[in-house]
Formats: sequence, C-alpha cells, structure tokens
Amino acid sequence: MTRRLLLLFLPLAAALRADSAKDAEDLIASAANGLSTGKPEEFLEAFDPAMPDFEKLRSAAVGLISQGEVSCSIEILRNEGDDAVRTLELDWILRIEQKPGSTRRQKTVKCQIKKIGKKWRIVSFEPLDLLAPAGA
Repeated sequence: MTRRLLLLFLPLAAALRADSAKDAEDLIASAANGLSTGKPEEFLEAFDPAMPDFEKLRSAAVGLISQGEVSCSIEILRNEGDDAVRTLELDWILRIEQKPGSTRRQKTVKCQIKKIGKKWRIVSFEPLDLLAPAGA
C-alpha cells in the first residue's frame, strides 16, 4: 500500500516542480515586459524590496527607461530548484533605442527567486550593470 501511495504522489510532485519552473519563467518575462513597455514599477514588482541593492536597481531601471525605448530578449539557460527557491541563469539582451543611435548589451544574468507568501520574487540579480543607464 505504501509503495502505491508513493507512486501516486510522484506525478504530483513532478507537476508541482514543473509549475514552479514555469512560474519562474513567467516572473522573468513580467520583469522584462516592464522594462520593454517603459513601466519601471512593473519591472520592480518582480523583485523583493528587501534584496541587497534594491535601491540601486530601482535607480538604474528608472534611469535606463528615461533614456529611450528599451527592449529585452531573454533565453533561459538554466532553471533549477524547487517550489520554494529557484536559481536561474539567463542570456539577457538589452537594446536601448535613443537619439542618435542605439545601444546593445548582452550579459549572462544569474538570479535567485523565492516564494514569499504566495508570490515569487527575485531576491538576487547579477550583474546589476546590465541595467545601468548609457554613459553611467
């Protein structure tokens, strides 16, 4: 009986992990969408305000968006963890369209997300200089 019960819960556990991986991807997509639509508050909503350098992150995002149109392209290279904490590695391309031209940045971003209450939040994000305003 115990073996049968265990076999019944294995698919459920796999489904929960799969949902957590998708939730992590959705959180990153939401943050990137905030940058791409010029809404720093939407970008920052994905982050835990208690994370180290949150104010630096806020300042960089607001400054970056104020310089011109921003677009993001992200490829998820790694998405590991469980239903409480996940570690992601992202190939993040950032394009800033401003007069007289454009700037393109590409970095490998490492971040960790945690479930805080019922919501996932980014609790670490490196390197922050990806978001630095041009010329900063």
